[in-house]
Amino acid sequence: MSKYDEFIEKNSIGYLISIAGLRYKGETWRRLKPFGITPEQWVVLNRLSEGDGVSQRELADRIVKDQPNTTRILDKMAQKGLIRRDPDPQDRRAFLIFLTSDGRRLRDKLLPIVQELRKISAHGFSEEEIMMLKNLLRRFTGNLS
Repeated sequence: MSKYDEFIEKNSIGYLISIAGLRYKGETWRRLKPFGITPEQWVVLNRLSEGDGVSQRELADRIVKDQPNTTRILDKMAQKGLIRRDPDPQDRRAFLIFLTSDGRRLRDKLLPIVQELRKISAHGFSEEEIMMLKNLLRRFTGNLS
């Protein structure tokens, strides 16, 4: 490998991470489409299942989205009856986000589908390799923060 190979697009770390992300998101989209939910909405369902009753700002931080994108995602989910917004008793300008019972049921229904995709995408990797990959990606993204 020459010193210039890293500049060939197909060999760059950024390119490889991007392609992996696009393929994973595309496959997630394909598997969730029959349920009328997007990958972004799945992430919200999953994060809220870990603890709801959070502000939109906190949720945006959890899902690594900006406020306008988070608002758009939540608007669609509210229309579908998956989440509800309750006034924040501490801040009359803000709302707290909660999963509805329909949202919880859908999350529980989709969880095995997403777990299967994770299993398929990790096929051929040892547990040690998966942990190493996660740690390396955390370091990589941390360097860009």
